[in-house]
Amino acid sequence: MLTETPSPRGLAAELRELGRPLAGRWALVHETFLRRVEQPEFRAQLRNFVAGLPAGEIAARSRETTTHFAWCLFDEPDADFSLWLHEYKPQHDWRRGYADSVHNHRYHFSSYMLHGSYLQEHYDARVSPESGLITAVAARGRATCPTGSSTMMLAADFHRIVTAEDDTMTFLVKSRPVTAWSLSYDVDHGSTHRHVPVENRLGEMSARI
Repeated sequence: MLTETPSPRGLAAELRELGRPLAGRWALVHETFLRRVEQPEFRAQLRNFVAGLPAGEIAARSRETTTHFAWCLFDEPDADFSLWLHEYKPQHDWRRGYADSVHNHRYHFSSYMLHGSYLQEHYDARVSPESGLITAVAARGRATCPTGSSTMMLAADFHRIVTAEDDTMTFLVKSRPVTAWSLSYDVDHGSTHRHVPVENRLGEMSARI
């Protein structure tokens, strides 16, 4: 039973109390996350929290992807997690890329559908031990994720977002990265890619100057 308003700050405080590292106990993180976000007051508290954030601070931590805007709401150096909003673009503005390919992530995450919905597919992926790239995928199922639904994904899980309603938005908690890169696979062309974030390329880049 919650004894305080279920705000994002309350969620962050409760996650901190779980200790570190969190990545190895993500089922507990997901349970804690759901206990907060499923409270009737949470969406109003989230709205107030976002409205109170410095615009420059949130913009500097956020980014645009091919399918959505990823707004970073909370990312403190001593925390073992971060909090995000994903604002999906209208379908006609999507460009082929990461989210609509079969892909995994460098981190674990839990998400909650604030409003809208999307169609999500789950996959098994065969990864070559020699190249480290995906050689084949097999669909395990698909489901529409409506408003109020939740998802937990581990870094080893593969999925893709096929379509999304206009005005779809999700709230997420992410672990710190547990792998150096992620993978994607284009099911239409059979092409695969390794995605390495710029911060992990810094040493290689400087050595090439």
